[in-house]
Amino acid sequence: MGRHVIGGNPPIEVTLRRSTRARRLSLRVSRLDGRVTLTLPQRVSEREGIAFVSEREDWLRGHLAGITAEVRPQIGGTVPFGGQDLEIVAGPVKRARMGEAALIVPDDPGRVSARVEAYLKLHARDRLADASDRYAAALGRTYGRITLRDTRSRWGSCSSAGDLMYSWRLIMAPPDVLDYVAAHEVSHLVEMNHSDAFWAVVADIFPDHKRCRKWLRENGDRLHRVRFRD
Repeated sequence: MGRHVIGGNPPIEVTLRRSTRARRLSLRVSRLDGRVTLTLPQRVSEREGIAFVSEREDWLRGHLAGITAEVRPQIGGTVPFGGQDLEIVAGPVKRARMGEAALIVPDDPGRVSARVEAYLKLHARDRLADASDRYAAALGRTYGRITLRDTRSRWGSCSSAGDLMYSWRLIMAPPDVLDYVAAHEVSHLVEMNHSDAFWAVVADIFPDHKRCRKWLRENGDRLHRVRFRD
């Protein structure tokens, strides 16, 4: 629809979006990239929307200040792995591998991101397959195939055919959080919904699910801020 810029240091660009479904003005800030969007109902004027944004400028600036910028893996930097910030160091290796207390990569700065990403994906597949096997066995069920993707909208899914999809970025989360997502998706093999019956299945095979769900809500955006590609 358009945009509005709030002057100041720094200026804030707000995307204006008209929605036939909206019943009230809605101001949202993406925790992934800091993008600000104002949704306007059909009968609300753009002038009213801009006034609404201006009244909330202090809130916006405070919210944006708490969002960390994207980071790119590089030698001397770190990358989340298993809930810890793992140092990336150069060494005499042909591909990324785990050292005693760091991730060792070839001394080739231009390919660090690609090599770290490949390492994370490889270990994500192994860990997620292992967790899926354990929880499916606990339920006496079998699943189809496992697919890894870089999804922002969800950490995993289970199709009606029993195929599982996971975000490979889960390897960056604490191990129990990864296990929770696997237990959650495998539980859909029993209940293809999010009913009380479904959560009872989850609780039976993963009792600590509420804490892990909370961790993802509060920290999941940090995993998405690691940028591997242009």
